[in-house]
Amino acid sequence: MSSRRNVLALALAAACWGFGTVVSKRAVAEIPPLTLLATQLGSSLVLLSILMRLRGVPFHDPSASPILGRLGVLNPGLAYALSLLGLVYITASLSVMLWTLEPLLILLLAAWFLHERVGKSLVVLTPVALAGMVLVIYQPGSTGTPLGVALTVAGVACCAVYTVITRRLISSSDSTAQVVVSQQAHALAFAFVVVVALWALGGAIRPETVSPAGWASAIGSGVLYYAVAYWLYLSGLRHVPASIAAVSFYLIPIFGVAGGFLFLGERLDATQWVGIAVVLVASAIIVLRASPRSPEPRAEVMPHAAGPA
Repeated sequence: MSSRRNVLALALAAACWGFGTVVSKRAVAEIPPLTLLATQLGSSLVLLSILMRLRGVPFHDPSASPILGRLGVLNPGLAYALSLLGLVYITASLSVMLWTLEPLLILLLAAWFLHERVGKSLVVLTPVALAGMVLVIYQPGSTGTPLGVALTVAGVACCAVYTVITRRLISSSDSTAQVVVSQQAHALAFAFVVVVALWALGGAIRPETVSPAGWASAIGSGVLYYAVAYWLYLSGLRHVPASIAAVSFYLIPIFGVAGGFLFLGERLDATQWVGIAVVLVASAIIVLRASPRSPEPRAEVMPHAAGPA
């Protein structure tokens, strides 16, 4: 049952990231990307702070490693800033394809840094799931400059390093909610510094006019993409190897495509349906084979003492 909860948490985190991307498309049409990032992080922190205050949960966890909260500068701070800057020089479809490198990087880093045992099924099925994800998201004509590719790959690397280090340190914290709040507070501070620096340099950070729907999309995507998704992801990451948690990233494009199908009227072709089937089957086999060997570190404190459930 515990293993099922962890898998469900990781799958729901992927769903939040996928659907959150769809909602963000509406917001980024009216709000500059880096300003949007700060708005989303601020919305996430407000919601989490209210929930923690209502539950009487302190914002600081003295048992947690101080490095754990500062990792928020790495992700979502620096990682998403680099990704958004990379989008200036490459197409969105190429950006999404470059992000497929993240699970592979996590797999390699987890084996090297965390000394996780990588089974044959994971080695064989990871490229299969990757191929299926490419079928889902590939679009002809995806182009970009070397600078855009470099910026995006740097953002991907930040996320992979974040997952591996967080997996190592998160067992020192009793509350997932406190970790998420601390990390996103550091990320918001980083985003604020970047926005101020761009403003000083004359960059376009101030939106001309934003409709109520635009602000609602910015706030809603922030709550979904950062508050809910990161809480679910870190809750699952506590109890499974980083290499297995990374499998959930293969589901993000599926939920993103599903969101476009449901809310934006986008249609899927036969190749995308095949890709979805390949990703689901490969991911399911990886999880089923790995679940019995998943370690169970110290349990998280229940919601009445640990934060929002």
